[in-house]
Amino acid sequence: MQIAKPAILKPGVTLDQLPGPRPSDVITASASRLIEGAALIFWDPKTPGKKLDAIDTDQITPAADCVSESLETLDERWKAGSFRYLMPDFRARVHAGQTFVIAGDRFAIGSSREMSPAGLKAIAEEVGLEMVIIAANNMGDIFRRNAFNLGLHVVQSPEAVADAQDGDRFTFDPVSREIVNTTQAKTYTPVPLSPKEDEIRQSGGIFAVGRREFRVATERAPEIVWPDAATARGLSTTQQIVWAHRVDKDQSVAPGSTVRVYADLLPASDGTAPFSIHTFNQITGGQSIFPRQAAVANDHFVFTGKADDDKQTGIGRQFAKFHGIEKPYYATPGDGIFHFYFPEQGLVLPGQFIPGADSHSRAYGAYGAVGMGVGSTTLGFGWSTGYIFFTMAKQRRVRFTGRLLPWVTGKDIVLELLRRWGAKQSQGMSVELVDADKQLPIAYRNTIANMMAEAEALNGIFAPDEITYAWYRAKGMTELPYPPIACGEDAVFDLDEELALGDVAPMIAKPFSPGNAFPAEEVAKERIGFDKAMIGSCTNGSYADLLSAALVLVAARGKGLDKAVTELVVFPGSGGVGRLIEQPDPRLGGESIAEVFRSVGGKIRESWCGPCFGQGPDALVKGQRAITSFNRNWQNRMGLGGEGYLASPSVVAASALVGYMAPPTELGLEWDADRYGI
Repeated sequence: MQIAKPAILKPGVTLDQLPGPRPSDVITASASRLIEGAALIFWDPKTPGKKLDAIDTDQITPAADCVSESLETLDERWKAGSFRYLMPDFRARVHAGQTFVIAGDRFAIGSSREMSPAGLKAIAEEVGLEMVIIAANNMGDIFRRNAFNLGLHVVQSPEAVADAQDGDRFTFDPVSREIVNTTQAKTYTPVPLSPKEDEIRQSGGIFAVGRREFRVATERAPEIVWPDAATARGLSTTQQIVWAHRVDKDQSVAPGSTVRVYADLLPASDGTAPFSIHTFNQITGGQSIFPRQAAVANDHFVFTGKADDDKQTGIGRQFAKFHGIEKPYYATPGDGIFHFYFPEQGLVLPGQFIPGADSHSRAYGAYGAVGMGVGSTTLGFGWSTGYIFFTMAKQRRVRFTGRLLPWVTGKDIVLELLRRWGAKQSQGMSVELVDADKQLPIAYRNTIANMMAEAEALNGIFAPDEITYAWYRAKGMTELPYPPIACGEDAVFDLDEELALGDVAPMIAKPFSPGNAFPAEEVAKERIGFDKAMIGSCTNGSYADLLSAALVLVAARGKGLDKAVTELVVFPGSGGVGRLIEQPDPRLGGESIAEVFRSVGGKIRESWCGPCFGQGPDALVKGQRAITSFNRNWQNRMGLGGEGYLASPSVVAASALVGYMAPPTELGLEWDADRYGI
């Protein structure tokens, strides 16, 4: 079973030979110094005088620039691509001294791509300057942690952001974190950090911390100790898992506390692996231990046909070969998207703590695990020590009650939840997801937990229940490593809410936000046409997801609708799913899912992430519009100048047949749970 395990030394290596901290890694008292510079403000083009909110990491570093051709040239493309489309002259402005980057709420939400903070920091450093980012409320949690790890100065000060004007000059004290707008003679105290976050920030970043802790971490074997009944009663499901996995057993798991937490699995993609490998090498020397709990899936840059993408994939391939990482821990191109592939392979289990270098690692909450997105340096630190630093967020609970309405799936539930949460989304909280009537299958739970990334939650988790364990039994896994857990009866939640499923209809999210969602029947009245219909991704690429779409297509064929009006493309969540959909299914009258899709003109692609983030031949081009079952529809996300809409696989399938965005009812189909239910 895949659980936290002790370090394994390389042959011939002894503990005495392990590399230790460098002289520069020793913590010393910092002398106060001031960083000075001018403001570089991101203004909202739609609202004069307002700073721009919700700048996502796709805008900071476009996907095509998230490439490293070698470990020696990691950040060259990251620097060149910084704000390529949002502010094309960004690099020149920083070089001219505009080093205080100022933005509104929810800065750097989204992807785990550490290329963003690393590229920003390097742009200033290449001309001998230091950058300071001042944002307002609710900065993206992964970006924030990445910045601390790298030594990029980031602060949250809504007051400083509100007052800032073009031309203002600022100073920043790295020790006290005090900000002064010298032009306006105003001083600001930013949102405080936890003591451990501040220690990492001031002590040389994650490389230095890793080298200081590497020897002891290698000697220490992980110990997973679950809370007794009385303690568990006051803890959420997330808190119980973190409590059990603490390195230091006396540390609190109250919101705001930063603890060291053992990881059961530390997965990366081909896109995030290179910087993780660099971090691992910087901490361990690269040849002293085998990377701990490591897994790598080639799912992001593998079918683009670009030589530089293949070079990036080659970095992980060489790393895996050197350390003997083999399947299922090393997934080759086409094996699958790692959020499907690793659970499918039995590496994701209830009760685990899994930090993954991809924001949609939150999907593991569907299986009763704490899945969270982290940056590459955090992952490389984990490969080195077996644990990561984890700051507990405030707790939020959402109870899904009542019965599902016809055609409603996990995608509709999460789109409705994001719509209700609005601009603030989850406020960075850890979300306890409760299936009160035990009716949501794993496929639905995967979609909901996965899109806690778009909800800007630290993580989302369904406590393991009979639905969870039945899923594992179907895979032949009856002996699981960790005991059953459930949310404590006395657990405290800052926000406790209910979503009545009887109020949820099939939904479609319009550009440029997953929360910009509307009932599909209302959208159908607008007759919104499109160029492509795409089904799959890590959010909706399971066999059950694809079956739900195929059932709609079969029923529609019976009504004479037997050809997709526009291009219809399917991306299975894994190679295993891709093989299964070629097998006959009795619910389809003996046809396979793939045969049904092909019968209406659909095409089956390889399992990968490319079209979801604008890569490969299926990426949108300027002026194109697509309806998809993907997870993000931010500006330029699916391709430069393209527009993405989000919906469930059944809604996408129905739309493909009628030629405009619409639910299955637009085909004249009446709901029959035995016929269409999953």
